[in-house]
Amino acid sequence: MTLKRESKPKWVGGFATEDDAKAALDEARVNARRGEYVDRNEITVSDYFDMWIEDHAMEIKPGTLEDYRTGLRLYVKPYIGKMHLQAVRPSRITKLYRDLLTKGSKDGKPLKASTVTHTHAILRRAFRDAVLVHEFISSSPVEKAKHLRADLDAPGTIRTAAQLRTFLTLARTHRLHAFFHLAAYTGARRGELLNLRWRDIDLDGKRITIKGSVGVVEGQRVEDTTKSGRTRVVSIDDTTVTVPPDHQKAQEAEKARVGDSWKGTDNTVFTTAWGGSIYPTTVTGLPRKLIEAHNKNATDALPMIRLHDLRHVHATLLLLAGVPVHVVAAWLGHANPAITLRVYAHVILSAETAAADIFAKIIE
Repeated sequence: MTLKRESKPKWVGGFATEDDAKAALDEARVNARRGEYVDRNEITVSDYFDMWIEDHAMEIKPGTLEDYRTGLRLYVKPYIGKMHLQAVRPSRITKLYRDLLTKGSKDGKPLKASTVTHTHAILRRAFRDAVLVHEFISSSPVEKAKHLRADLDAPGTIRTAAQLRTFLTLARTHRLHAFFHLAAYTGARRGELLNLRWRDIDLDGKRITIKGSVGVVEGQRVEDTTKSGRTRVVSIDDTTVTVPPDHQKAQEAEKARVGDSWKGTDNTVFTTAWGGSIYPTTVTGLPRKLIEAHNKNATDALPMIRLHDLRHVHATLLLLAGVPVHVVAAWLGHANPAITLRVYAHVILSAETAAADIFAKIIE
């Protein structure tokens, strides 16, 4: 009696296991019956991501594009880059996240949860386009993968108004204290403030016009539009109105001291002490340095604060004060209120709880 050898699936290359290949064949048959059949192709994950980056270079801001390239190069391609795009299953994406959380850094140590979450966001967009734009696959494995559920530090929750006041008092010792004040009192992004010109500040009208942003692409400082691509106007309070003039006087003094060596030519509000352009990473590291110096001899040690936390605290305090979400979204320059709802969900939930108590008191 001759035993008939069971034939292997023809489409196995690029799959992690034979079971994955069989699952893909089954899915293809189901999709064909639904009229959602996608032609088989051999494109790998790495090749697709390279193409995806190039195809979307015109619509993604340079800084974001560089961020995507870095994230894919470090945290995706080494793990699933050689697989066929059509071979990627949700379980493989789940394993990717698990690997990153346990050994994803350069030295083999766990990767920060925030970095894994950011990687998930990049993959979600890339695979969504693989379905909707390029039609390489019929459904995204990222949508069904078990993504990170770790407890991240919610933006702004570890900062109180009192701590913010203490930090701003501390920041007055630095020549860029006006930068930190505007960051806290307007909620503007780092790059938006570094792009600010004196003509964008209207002290009589008590408002600042945010027209563009500064970022770093391949090590070079570049100026571009805002993240949303739109200009916005932010009002400032009476105290904040006094901050730019004081900073301008200090800048004029620096200019007089430097003389002909002054590098400033475009009336930028925030510059180096000799008028040169400030790189975003320079101001990012300043809060930590200021707080570390303060905490060495202080009895009331301040918790570490990231520069971006000033924006988060600003938004958090506005929402807790009852400012409508759509107003806060426009104020922060979010493309739509859905972004604000997602980022500050914990704050909005707290406000909803307070709203119940307020309603009860009104009825009583």
